[in-house]
Amino acid sequence: MCGLVGIVGNRDVAAEIYDALTMLQHRGQDAAGIMTCQQGKFLQRKGEGLVRDVFRSQHMSQLFGAFGLGHVRYPTQGSSGTALAQPFYVNSPYGIALAHNGNLTNAAQLSDEILRTDRRHLNTDSDSEVQINVFAHELQQLGKLEPEADDIFRAVSAVHRRCEGGYAAVAMIASLGIVAFRDPFGIRPLVVGVRQRGEGEPEYMVASESVALDVLGFDLLGDVAPGEGIFISSSGQLMRRQCAEHTRLMPCIFEHVYFARPDSMIDGVSVYKTRMRQGERLARKVLRLRPEHDIDVVVPIPDTSRVAGQSLAYELGVKFREGFMKNRYIGRTFIMPGQSQRKKSVRQKLNPIPLEFAGKNVMLVDDSIVRGTTCGQIIQMARDAGANKVYFASAAPAVRYPNVYGIDMPAASELIAHERSEEEIAELIGADWLVYQDLDDLLACSREGNEAIDDFECSVFDGRYKAGQIDAHYLSSVEAARSEGSAIRLAATQDGAVVGLHNDA
Repeated sequence: MCGLVGIVGNRDVAAEIYDALTMLQHRGQDAAGIMTCQQGKFLQRKGEGLVRDVFRSQHMSQLFGAFGLGHVRYPTQGSSGTALAQPFYVNSPYGIALAHNGNLTNAAQLSDEILRTDRRHLNTDSDSEVQINVFAHELQQLGKLEPEADDIFRAVSAVHRRCEGGYAAVAMIASLGIVAFRDPFGIRPLVVGVRQRGEGEPEYMVASESVALDVLGFDLLGDVAPGEGIFISSSGQLMRRQCAEHTRLMPCIFEHVYFARPDSMIDGVSVYKTRMRQGERLARKVLRLRPEHDIDVVVPIPDTSRVAGQSLAYELGVKFREGFMKNRYIGRTFIMPGQSQRKKSVRQKLNPIPLEFAGKNVMLVDDSIVRGTTCGQIIQMARDAGANKVYFASAAPAVRYPNVYGIDMPAASELIAHERSEEEIAELIGADWLVYQDLDDLLACSREGNEAIDDFECSVFDGRYKAGQIDAHYLSSVEAARSEGSAIRLAATQDGAVVGLHNDA
């Protein structure tokens, strides 16, 4: 689940891309990159780490150009390494750079086509590199020295025909401008905004979330529609066209649960209000199951469950307290590569306030439970702080199935809820009682914000994969690749080698 930014402005844009990436840092902490274009030449800086660590003043001072793109990377399948930092670049045709968010479920097939039919070379196992080569090949097939907007949209249409899965991408063509597109199901988010400064031409920006527009003073024009292509010329002209034959608006529900910032608008839905409704619905279920509950206090697990926790406590008529203090210099544990690193970081990240736990029946609330390791440790921290009973509430349903659209949960064996009952899960994590949000309630919370949404991608909850040809064989191959990659990375770490593997998000 990466973060994307593309800006076409009236002056150098690198500093603004940097600011936008800091607003999207929650979407990826593995690597960051910025690429700009000046007089037909690409200028780039990318590397592993947070935005603030990758870019120094000496780097920014060399990134000239009035249009460019940026990326923060979150690795799926545990892959990492500077070789996979984005944007990616190909020099033929024209010079093209691309930043990508999501996962191509037919990447293996496309890799073979790119080699055997398109006669292009891939240097990594990244599906982002696959996508840029598909786009480049389709542009090259047109055989034009200087492509026009119609040509670019035809190439985007070909990308949609060939690529399966969930994806959003922002590309840059040397001297020409910025291209952005979103998969025909709208699984991965992408928004576009405009800003008018003085008497000059309007400036445009595309980004994964609207918060990136807000910080730079861009007005939200709306979401990039499923299957839509956007071309913003270097002179500042915005052109939009539907480039897919069959489309449905079917956004990823996990954006509303966890990934997106609460101050974002995605597909016309306020993430903040959605999470408030999640807490309200969850409270109704608690009251339905245990009308005579003995909960003394609701404590959120910072930060993504705070909004749902507040409305949950209000509906239950109990106190809401911040029982854990967060070290904000530790990254988001869910998107950290490697289970051992997640385990280590929880104690570094959260510290309980014993006063809020001692002698109380505490309901902890989190946005979701994926592997269960983190919440198990947090429950034990609450007990160590003196809690009498520890209940656990999840604002999302049980995560029982792998994700194949760019979220790092591809192996069913790693999911604590897979083939387990709620009672078994409660015992494993050490909770006195466990309550999950019902799927129908979760979907209602999001649909209330925009009834025009056709459906939601919620395969991690119901096992229904609506994009790409996903079957048991595909899921088994993904899990096997993940296991093989983990073993190679372990050996590489022991040998001091650098390895980059598998899909990007």
